Amino acid sequence: MNIDLTDTNSSQINATLVQARRSIGSPAVGMVLTLVIVTDEGNHYDALKAASEASKEHPSRILVVIRRPGRSPRDRAMARLDAEVRVGSDSGTGETVLLRLHGELASHAYSVVLPLLLPDAPVVVWWPDDAPEHPSEDKLGTLAQRRITDAAAAEDPLAELKLRGETYAPGDTDLSWTRLTPWRSMLAAGLDQQSLKVRSAVVESEAHNPSAELLGMWLAERLRVPVERKVTEGPGITAVRMETADGAICLSRADGSLAELAVPGQPDRHVALHRRGMSELIAEELRRLDPDEAYASAVQAGAKEPGKSPGTRTDASGGGGGRRGQTQTQARPQAEEDSAKQPAAAKKAARSAAKRAAKK
Repeated sequence: MNIDLTDTNSSQINATLVQARRSIGSPAVGMVLTLVIVTDEGNHYDALKAASEASKEHPSRILVVIRRPGRSPRDRAMARLDAEVRVGSDSGTGETVLLRLHGELASHAYSVVLPLLLPDAPVVVWWPDDAPEHPSEDKLGTLAQRRITDAAAAEDPLAELKLRGETYAPGDTDLSWTRLTPWRSMLAAGLDQQSLKVRSAVVESEAHNPSAELLGMWLAERLRVPVERKVTEGPGITAVRMETADGAICLSRADGSLAELAVPGQPDRHVALHRRGMSELIAEELRRLDPDEAYASAVQAGAKEPGKSPGTRTDASGGGGGRRGQTQTQARPQAEEDSAKQPAAAKKAARSAAKRAAKK
């Protein structure tokens, strides 16, 4: 059932939800949480589709907040709320309300959403794109037990990830971390099979990948070893290598779906490690509503040194402008040393030439 409401208010929307449930023969509210999606007109379709798929596992009331402040002074001065209520087969296993906030009302989403929350149920707020700098201090963010962002959707993913570490508050999480769950599970399994001390690690991925940066931070924070970042063609993360005294523990995935796990002293094995869709990521995040301490440690580790990007990068060929096999940070001191030697060598050659001339 799909019901359109024009120039409405929160009270009328609540009454419409109750009437719609009764008309389809399910007056009881069987939902476990409220999911608030804050997005724009151009991106709401994909976000709503993912949330509807996730609601099959977590029946929820989905509130989609779409701000439309307007372009002209007349449009910005008005205040109107339009809603689209979906109940039954049109909204998965829960209820969906699309809220379009026009004009001045676009700045007061908190007042519109608050009366529509399920009573005595957890609240999760998700920004698929354009997340606020401080999600926990955002007006809608203060309503939620969990606040979900996605650094990969930002114009500069690595800068966004650094910001997430600087502004972290308990309850924050990012889908760049959620994408790492299979990788972290496989790497932990590889370490469990061999009681070896890891000396160093390398994370290989395509450039500007926030998940790879987070994985490097997590390994460095947990293992207390240096972690390098190597840029490859992708897709996504392609390999992780952890060096030990007996050899390397390597988890490599070249095609984005099937990975190979190599552990010293054991035969190589193939493991499924496909790139998951948005609905799977959201469903995973809705399974837990307590603060993620592992994510907090990893993302805050990358924000401890201002002005430095997390991780050390190398090119796929072994050095961006440096000697082959060196990281960029290693190549710069070497280049400075070489340039310092040049004037001394020139003076020595000049003295030798003068001596030869004097002998003649």
